[in-house]
Amino acid sequence: MSQNNIYTVEQVNKYVRNMFAQDYFLRRIYVRGEVSNCKYHTSGHIYFSLKDESGTIACVMFAGARRGLAFRMKDGDRVIVGGSVEVYTRDSKYQLYAKEITLEGSGLLYERFLALKQELEEMGMFSQEYKKPIPGFVKRLGVVTAPTGAAVQDIRNVALRRNPYLQIIIWPALVQGEGAAESIARGIRALDRLGLDVIIAGRGGGSIEDLWAFNEEIVARAIFECETPVISAVGHETDFTIADFVADMRAPTPSAAAELAVNDFSKTIMRFRQVEGRMMQAMHGKTAMARQRLYLYQEKLRSRSPESRLREDTQRLADLENRLQDGMHTKITEGRHRLMILAEKFTGLSPLHRLKSGYSYVASADGKAVTSIESIHTGDMVTVHVTDGRYEAVVKDIIPGFAERN
Repeated sequence: MSQNNIYTVEQVNKYVRNMFAQDYFLRRIYVRGEVSNCKYHTSGHIYFSLKDESGTIACVMFAGARRGLAFRMKDGDRVIVGGSVEVYTRDSKYQLYAKEITLEGSGLLYERFLALKQELEEMGMFSQEYKKPIPGFVKRLGVVTAPTGAAVQDIRNVALRRNPYLQIIIWPALVQGEGAAESIARGIRALDRLGLDVIIAGRGGGSIEDLWAFNEEIVARAIFECETPVISAVGHETDFTIADFVADMRAPTPSAAAELAVNDFSKTIMRFRQVEGRMMQAMHGKTAMARQRLYLYQEKLRSRSPESRLREDTQRLADLENRLQDGMHTKITEGRHRLMILAEKFTGLSPLHRLKSGYSYVASADGKAVTSIESIHTGDMVTVHVTDGRYEAVVKDIIPGFAERN
């Protein structure tokens, strides 16, 4: 036995893995079988086996490939799994790495779905930049769905419960079978011309065949070209259609679409009242502050007011006038008192007072007072003034010196 013919387990596993990798047939293969031992791991990976009457093959679908699974897989499902067969070297076994899984019987439709989805995605019809926002308050709602059935009733019940004043315009459309896609597209375009706030296009759940009208390109283009925001509500939470990817918003169910589209009127009123309360509180606060500032300005104006100054000046002038009058009265009183004193003094010196005491006043003919014998001569006429009149006399004799009567 040559040492050159001895290999490690790792070398053998790698060799076998390379053989599988180089086999073009195993790199892209579709396998039909029945699902068994299906387990959804918390990591998002799905582990299961495919079996038929001859045997089984281990399979795994990693979380990153879950877009290729459009339904909830379970034991007993008959499926077609597309992927590659590779060797898992750690356990020295091969397994099928699934990239896409379809239920048997709907595989051709699913292939068409994936092909159209890829085509429209490459055209940019799924791009977020084209998504229109849903208005915050909807007054007119359009609905494209079957006129009978649970979907339209769910939308009406939920929408009117949330806003009883809402106007709902329903376009009765075929949602399944021949002509359904054209009917849906026609309804979307017709409602778009009415100037509504939001349009809901959808139906209840079903198989891929039942929902196929919402996977048609004519519906996708009608949604994409619609000026009104469109909410897609097709099927149940796990169902996805082309319409879901093109629409401005996707709702898992028709009821959820109504909740997303229609604002709860009672909550809106409550928010308005809260805002009103905050506004009133803010206004009261602003008014109180403004009133306080006005009071301060009034006080400043009052302290600096010309009227106040005029009153002060008037008061000051009044005080000065009173002081002046008081001073004048005092001066007059003092003057009157001095005058009385002087009058008394003058009274004692008054010629009239002397006349009353027995004295008389002698005046010459020219009216001059005779105070000396030298100013008169014998025979001159003189006037003698006494208290009650005057009389005239002739100088008879002139006697020098003071003559006393005997």
